[in-house]
Amino acid sequence: MELRPYIDAVRHELALAAAAGGEDARELAERLTAPLESAIRLALLDALSQAAAEITRDLAPGSVDVRLRDREPSFVVTQPPADPWTEPATAAPPPAPAPAPGEDEATVRISLRLPENLKNRVEQAAAGAGVSINTWLIRAAAAATDSGTARPASVTATSGSQRYSGWVR
Repeated sequence: MELRPYIDAVRHELALAAAAGGEDARELAERLTAPLESAIRLALLDALSQAAAEITRDLAPGSVDVRLRDREPSFVVTQPPADPWTEPATAAPPPAPAPAPGEDEATVRISLRLPENLKNRVEQAAAGAGVSINTWLIRAAAAATDSGTARPASVTATSGSQRYSGWVR
């Protein structure tokens, strides 16, 4: 992004204001122009950085960075990683499947016990997707059951007669 047009515009406005004050004001404005150029450039870069930070907050987990090369800023946009749990923004959301006979749309509460390391990974995945843990788990359960890849599994522990059951992919 070229800052020169913006700096020249401020210089022009300063010259117009100084012309109204007479010859002494015009000469003073000319002497102040060089030091003001650096201050104006710095103020513009600060404003661009603030704007990039605000855009990044709204774009998370993507980001926008301002980089300075040869005294000129440029923007680097990092797209968020592809998330298998979200649909592309241009695609209309698929219609909700009709409930199976005997099912209703009521929300129910369940208790889920997870190993600590799996709980931490779920929290990180949900944060990375920008959703709550509950929303992430609902999406994961729906994707697993809708894809047909989930299947019941039973594993017998080797140390005794304990039996584990659940769903695996």
